[in-house]
Amino acid sequence: MNNNVHQLYQKIQANPEYRQPLFRKALQDPQGALRAIIDLGNELGLPVSVEEVKEYLSNLDDTETKQWLIKARGGL
Repeated sequence: MNNNVHQLYQKIQANPEYRQPLFRKALQDPQGALRAIIDLGNELGLPVSVEEVKEYLSNLDDTETKQWLIKARGGL
């Protein structure tokens, strides 16, 4: 798996300026949130694919992220 997706996830988790808007977007537009994650990765020099993001998130053992995914399940 691309290490960029792990690094990007860590940056999102550590920065509320990334995390909170993505969470809000995921509640209303899950596909838009996924596109925003991809765009953020490109902006930060950590390009990732849709498939890499989905695979990474599905393999996490993180309760908070799993709850986020349940709410946004329709698009992710």
